[in-house]
Amino acid sequence: MAEAYIVAATRTAGGRRGGRLSGWHPVDLAATVIDSLVERIDVDPAAVDDVVLGCVSQVAEQSTNVARNAVLASKLPESVPGTSIDRQCGSSQQALHFAAQAVISGTMDIVVAGGVESMSRVPMFTPSSLPAKNGMGHYMSPRIRARYSMPEGEFSQFVGAETMARKYGLSRRQLDEYALLSHRRASAASRNGSFEAEILPVEVRFADGSGDGELHTIDEGIRFDATLDGIGAVKLLQEGGCISAANASQICDGATGVVVVSEQALKDHGLKPLARVHHMSVLGHDPVIVLEAPIPATARALKKAGMRIDDIDLFEVNEAFASVPLAWLQATGADPERMNVNGGAIALGHPLGASGTKLMTTLIHALIQRGKRYGLQTMCEGAGMANVTIVERL
Repeated sequence: MAEAYIVAATRTAGGRRGGRLSGWHPVDLAATVIDSLVERIDVDPAAVDDVVLGCVSQVAEQSTNVARNAVLASKLPESVPGTSIDRQCGSSQQALHFAAQAVISGTMDIVVAGGVESMSRVPMFTPSSLPAKNGMGHYMSPRIRARYSMPEGEFSQFVGAETMARKYGLSRRQLDEYALLSHRRASAASRNGSFEAEILPVEVRFADGSGDGELHTIDEGIRFDATLDGIGAVKLLQEGGCISAANASQICDGATGVVVVSEQALKDHGLKPLARVHHMSVLGHDPVIVLEAPIPATARALKKAGMRIDDIDLFEVNEAFASVPLAWLQATGADPERMNVNGGAIALGHPLGASGTKLMTTLIHALIQRGKRYGLQTMCEGAGMANVTIVERL
């Protein structure tokens, strides 16, 4: 069977809402990552067969095929096409899957897969809220409402996060303790240089145009002085619940990407693989609870791959809310010391459509640094879905 290899992986450091990346047009930020990836593999830019980018809020500056626009803003020739993917939070993980599938099929040899999201410039929910406010309707159709007995409202990740906590018996304190762990792990990784190889330095650009040429190299969301008391003091999102902004992922600006190639491209261009795509799958689940899909998706992926949970050396489980990775650990029996070893989205931020290849970039570099072999990545996605990717470090 043909194989797909990852030969380069990079990301910008995360930027907080209104922070150090808020002055970047998302198209230009994505183009900067694309240029860096192509430079890293040192091939003729015209050899790139396609660019596949994930993006959730495909409206305004991220509209009209953000991937193609990023190509046009990059140093790639006009002959390189681009297409944009929306699988909600798993968009760039799906971009990686589509790239690998293209390579394995033999129809392409070099594909850039990644994602971009400027949550400062294109706020979350804009694709649904803006049309609704202007009388153009809503995605919740009559048939969906009838099927799920929802005469009003919509599928809510916030309700889903609370439901997950109740279902798996998780307390506010457990969620807060996990949030603190995320910040401590991210702080340690940042201080000891674990992120240096994966982060692409880019100019600091605030929304007002300032920045003075300084480079953005440290994830802006990390709270190096985080305490349990401080996290516990943050107001709950709903009375009687256990979810707060402090134990949920941070709004974030960022761009990320990987280069996926065929075995022929490895030979033709003398490329050194970082990892091999061992397995990729996606699963739909209950859209009302929204966030539980990574659990059955992981079980299904391991079965398809002929592996056990203990065969995996490192896991990246997106920290959309602390209840998601904690429920996943409880259900899978995975070793918590192998999951999100450098922190996750609670500390580092969750740039929606860019998070898939963000997590993959971190996973690959962590496998390399720790001398481990297999890594598994999964993340919850809007309307109850989850992608799973297993890679083997080479």
